[in-house]
Amino acid sequence: MKFAHDVIRKPVITERSMEGIADNKYVFEVAPNAGKIEIKKAVEEIFGVKVAKVNTIKLPGKWKRMGVYRGKRPDIKKAVVTLTADSKKIEIFENMM
Repeated sequence: MKFAHDVIRKPVITERSMEGIADNKYVFEVAPNAGKIEIKKAVEEIFGVKVAKVNTIKLPGKWKRMGVYRGKRPDIKKAVVTLTADSKKIEIFENMM
């Protein structure tokens, strides 16, 4: 069994993700093996909101060089969580606007 804080890693704070707050859309970085149902349950448990829809995006890590050595950044998975119209707002995003 996974804990909710293991599924939701951190919020994504960018200009594009801040524009979605007006439409009740919030972006989180999540565990790579988490499914949409697990993400929905974790957001509802942590923030006490009602989730209408979850969309996920897998981003491959970039290859980087440090001199002659090559390395790869880790792959990440993002989730765009849409809340219902009657749900309350998530507090950590409120002070960002």
